[in-house]
Amino acid sequence: MRKTGEKERNRRRETLVTTALLVFFLVLITVLGVYWKEDALLTDFSRKNLPPSLRYPFGTDFMGRDMFKRTLTGLSMSIRLGVVTAAASALLAGAAAVLAVNTNRAVDTLFQGCVDVVMGIPHMLLLILISFACGKGFFGIVMGITLTHWPSLARVLRAEALSLKAKPYMRLAGKLGVTKWALIKKHYIPHLLPQFFTGLFLLFPQAVLHEAGMTFLGFGLSPEEPAIGIILSESMKYLVMGQWWLAVFPGAALAATVLMFFGLGQKICLLIDPASVQE
Repeated sequence: MRKTGEKERNRRRETLVTTALLVFFLVLITVLGVYWKEDALLTDFSRKNLPPSLRYPFGTDFMGRDMFKRTLTGLSMSIRLGVVTAAASALLAGAAAVLAVNTNRAVDTLFQGCVDVVMGIPHMLLLILISFACGKGFFGIVMGITLTHWPSLARVLRAEALSLKAKPYMRLAGKLGVTKWALIKKHYIPHLLPQFFTGLFLLFPQAVLHEAGMTFLGFGLSPEEPAIGIILSESMKYLVMGQWWLAVFPGAALAATVLMFFGLGQKICLLIDPASVQE
């Protein structure tokens, strides 16, 4: 029994340590990207097209810009945008699901219709349309990602809320005069928090990838911004000239960041899931 208990504690400790390391690296990338934002825009034609070296780990581009600092700045923007859009989208999903369950049938029907419409349109097309409608730029991308990522999580939360609503004690509470707001505050929100946080952390990598995809296609941010998608788009022109480092290192850094977000989501889901406490 002692060995089993120690093994369980060790697994939980390992999960906590891994989570802390992932958070540390993501925060480090974000902070360094903000700190080096001005340096990422500096041009120096005396050092253009340099291959990777100790001084320039990711090399330099056709304008002599440090690709390491430029990549971290782009990833920092992607992480910040991913956090904002994932949080806003998850809150929208949670509010819509709870209101749909606790209001009349017409509101629930409208909710399901909105979910079907959003999920029925090709995702990238809808992202581009909303981004243009909101004036493009950083705000346009934020609105596009926020308004297109909530339906899948909203469906999950609505199903959980309906299951909770059917519980005998919930029906009894309603008959005893407990207000809907009190039920939402004391029962729905605590019950839905694990699913909410699970969906929230799983939305992060999607938001980061869609931001990169939007900027890669040329929608949203201006070409001067050191966004990761713009960096990868510019590098395509120089791959045939042998300047492979312009695409390989930023692409690998983006993939690593997405995997860190995905791993962080999995670890946090394990930590907050009651069913996995004893694993």
